[in-house]
Amino acid sequence: MQTEIKKRPPRPNAGLLIGTALALAFVFLLVIALFFVLSSFSPALLGQCVAVVDVDMPLSVEGSPASIFGGAGYPGSEELAGTIDGLNQRDDVGAVVFVFNSGGGSVVATREVYESVKTLDKPKVSYFREIAASGAYYVASGTDYIVSDPDALTGSIGVITTITSMEGLFEKLGINTTSITSGAHKDIGSPYRNMTEDERAIFQGIVDEIYSEFRGVVLENRKDRLNMALFNNVTDGRVLTGRQAFKVGLVDQIGNKRDAITKAADLANISYGSPEEIRICPVATSVAEPGLFGVDSFVRNLQAASASPSVAFK
Repeated sequence: MQTEIKKRPPRPNAGLLIGTALALAFVFLLVIALFFVLSSFSPALLGQCVAVVDVDMPLSVEGSPASIFGGAGYPGSEELAGTIDGLNQRDDVGAVVFVFNSGGGSVVATREVYESVKTLDKPKVSYFREIAASGAYYVASGTDYIVSDPDALTGSIGVITTITSMEGLFEKLGINTTSITSGAHKDIGSPYRNMTEDERAIFQGIVDEIYSEFRGVVLENRKDRLNMALFNNVTDGRVLTGRQAFKVGLVDQIGNKRDAITKAADLANISYGSPEEIRICPVATSVAEPGLFGVDSFVRNLQAASASPSVAFK
């Protein structure tokens, strides 16, 4: 009877394994290094792009967190302004298109975003998609060129503050509220009583001052592009279509998003054979992380509703 002798498989050479591992590590590091090198030279290799920034949210200081049930959130004005400021550091961005779909917002938030747009050191174009009214138009006036959809709603150059009085309701319910104040106007805007004529005059003075600033910003930015006779007639807070705004000189062109991107590329001297060849760099402006059941958003809405009167570009 013959005994079968099985041969053991040869053991792998330890030196070969170590050499292979080192070679793979070297290749991995080389790929990473090439990635960063190519990234730094991407404008030269790929050409510059047109960054597209969606301004499709209310302009507010606090913003709104995303919610599991309430959808995507939106950034506050400081965060949005920071995103815009960051475009100055990107060599791959040759020009910027701001796509507006916003009805405006608070005075402070609007100014913060406007200042970032105004100081952006790249060619910049606005596109009014559906609505770019009040504070949104304020911001857009800081760009070099404005393209509007013919049916977009814009204008609404004005300021509003709203004070709610529940005095009549409280009387019917038998509720009496007494405020002890250090001065005659300390509780100005209180919802527990009707406003006096002196208080109305105080608020009117604030609104008029801010409106004068708004109007002055538009005049400074649009200059001789405005038809002053028409402009003086429409700065009463009314809303305009894109066509009407074009006649006034509030926008430079009636068109679509592609027209705005093409104009931005032209201003940045970006070469292209057709509009489809223009490289686009989308810039995220939404809040991705959801808040649990939208509690943060709900609390902020309650705080906003119960806060002191605010002045807004809406």
